[in-house]
Amino acid sequence: MSPPDQPERLSCRPDAAPDWLAPLVAACRRLGPDDVPFRRRLADPAGNGRRAAVLMLFADEGDGPELLLTERAAEMRSHAGQAAFPGGSVDPEDAGPVAAALREAREETGLDPDGVVPLWTLPPLTIPVTGFAVTPVLAHWARPAPVAVVDPGEVAAVVRVPVATLADPAARFRVTGPSGYTGPAFAAGGLLVWGFTAGLVDWMLTLGGWARPWDGSDVRDLDEVWAQRHDLSSASTAHAPGRPDAAAEGGPVR
Repeated sequence: MSPPDQPERLSCRPDAAPDWLAPLVAACRRLGPDDVPFRRRLADPAGNGRRAAVLMLFADEGDGPELLLTERAAEMRSHAGQAAFPGGSVDPEDAGPVAAALREAREETGLDPDGVVPLWTLPPLTIPVTGFAVTPVLAHWARPAPVAVVDPGEVAAVVRVPVATLADPAARFRVTGPSGYTGPAFAAGGLLVWGFTAGLVDWMLTLGGWARPWDGSDVRDLDEVWAQRHDLSSASTAHAPGRPDAAAEGGPVR
């Protein structure tokens, strides 16, 4: 059973989900405190810590579901060059995580919030390295419109990745870093998706019924995969902009 409704869910419309997205919404509504499958801790129920939100935005214009992702600019101070959902800190003027996720998506990609229907919020998840309590916001892009990089100093790319591509076993593997971190990863849409973002994608594929069997024994070195993605030699990876910080695998949240 789902936990008691969070106040921010008052702005969500789960019954407005289209048929192809309804199974995912129903599964998310059933989630309880013990249903988080990947290595995350539920946020402090007292609400301590910094709050953030990310927008998991799904669209389908007839060719199958797509998911909106971004790639952070290589010049960013943290999580540079990493794939991420649009999102960031919940500001004091935000009504809550839903408003924050929509605002951040507009600032990063030019997304028109009027075309988005928030469907549900997942339990806030703590990223230990940053101290953020991140609320994933599940939403339907009911009226898709063009999106693009707004500030190149913050975002390098905005990509609509087909869910079928993310679910393709050929695009899936696991990565391991020097800190001992090991987790799911995707090579899709020209992006290397790993860390917190990949954990959420993996979770949504499972809950939505899109997951396909894949080789979980295919474990690759994160630095090597990163070097290949950016066409670098392994020796130069340590000095490359946007080098992955496996110790901060919690994922991009400002």
